[in-house]
Amino acid sequence: MGLWPVDYSRAWTLSAAVERSGVGLHSGAPSRVRLQSSRRPGYWLGWLDQPDAPLLQLGPAAVHGTTLCTAVALGGRQLATVEHLLAALAGTGVSQAEILVDGPEVPLLDGSALPWVEAIAEAGLEPVEGTPPSPQLEAPLTLHQGAGFVTALPAQGLRLGAGIEFGEAAIGRQLYGLELSPAAFVAEIAPARTFGLLSQVEQLRAAGLIQGGALDNALVCDGDHWLNPPLRFADEPVRHKILDLLGDLALVGLPRAQVFAFRGSHGLHTALAAALADLPRSSFAA
Repeated sequence: MGLWPVDYSRAWTLSAAVERSGVGLHSGAPSRVRLQSSRRPGYWLGWLDQPDAPLLQLGPAAVHGTTLCTAVALGGRQLATVEHLLAALAGTGVSQAEILVDGPEVPLLDGSALPWVEAIAEAGLEPVEGTPPSPQLEAPLTLHQGAGFVTALPAQGLRLGAGIEFGEAAIGRQLYGLELSPAAFVAEIAPARTFGLLSQVEQLRAAGLIQGGALDNALVCDGDHWLNPPLRFADEPVRHKILDLLGDLALVGLPRAQVFAFRGSHGLHTALAAALADLPRSSFAA
């Protein structure tokens, strides 16, 4: 298979455990995450400081908040900013894993999914019996939220697209889409970093958000220029939106669908994941 699976038709888990540490984007608090193999489909959350507590499966019903990140609540505890890690797992083809955390938030690392991809590569992948469960979409599904919408159409594989519009000239209007595979995810989506607007930084920090944000873990736009170039892609912001979309869809499993989000948000993405969770399940390979 090379380093990554060819597609998403088989179930994979990790060959070994791997850890990463860092600070959370919004809390600014230190956090540590251990990823390890799982014999059960899906992603299972546990806590390094509660080793005897049962692991609980992540899913759309666990979503607890969607303000500038996706936060989950399970077993009386909360964990913020799960989307980049989940995107890395799902994007590389890891369909089942245990995620053990010490801290209130998944570490932001460099603001993209690339450090998580590197961690997964370090651990290695191994196949497991069966095929990943997939929402069985048989008719178009569209959700609206404010000026944004997300739509999913039945398809043979998985194609993701996104569109964004900002008044800031450095961003403007961007559109991007791709047929997703593990190799395409690693090359085209995983390196795209989170971004923000300089004009909103003080307001967000006053609201208790982005306490861990810095110029080495987030792109910051100031009107017609970026404070911390160079960009990894000319359209890095919209690629990061696709990264976020994938991470939120990972809560339900990758659908065989063409999904497009315009002015998407974590609230919109997770609402789609919840709607997909209500559909019958099939295997991605079926």
